[in-house]
Amino acid sequence: MALFQQQPAQAASADLSTYEPMAALSGKDYGKPRTVYPDYIKTPSGLQYKDLREGTGVSPQPGDTCVISWEGYTIGYYGRPFEKASGPKGSSFAEPQEPYRFKLASGQVIPAVEEAVAGMKLGGIRRIVVPTELGWNEGGAWRKLGPPPSTFSGQRALDFVLSDRNGMIDKTLLITVELKNVQPGQARG
Repeated sequence: MALFQQQPAQAASADLSTYEPMAALSGKDYGKPRTVYPDYIKTPSGLQYKDLREGTGVSPQPGDTCVISWEGYTIGYYGRPFEKASGPKGSSFAEPQEPYRFKLASGQVIPAVEEAVAGMKLGGIRRIVVPTELGWNEGGAWRKLGPPPSTFSGQRALDFVLSDRNGMIDKTLLITVELKNVQPGQARG
């Protein structure tokens, strides 16, 4: 009996950071391995990014208002888009997307977008692989933290993945961010 009680503790102390957090496999020392993309840079937080275009303008500072356009896909679930800048006529994403504004270092956006934009320069485009811990951690969280999907179908696609009750869907996301404008905060003037 004592041996049985120790096994879950040993599994919990195993290095699970190499596995995707999936509720159905919680406490196990196996699971779906996290994908590490060799052409992406991995930060200490677990965010992976690749600059598609390096910016040439200013870098945003905490308190600055950042204006971005973005696209998002559920790479852990069939690569379905939940946000696109624009799409073919008649699609859910046919209308051009409005730029999204947020104040850097204010907690208005998911940590992955915050970290990615903080390291960019104006005009840059960065693609990020968002691990569960740095994204919207639960269903409905996209309603509280930005950037939110702009269409109903995008909201449903993201909510379906994040609200997975069986715990078997990989919640890893792929987001592409373009830094369109940086408006200095009050501290910078």
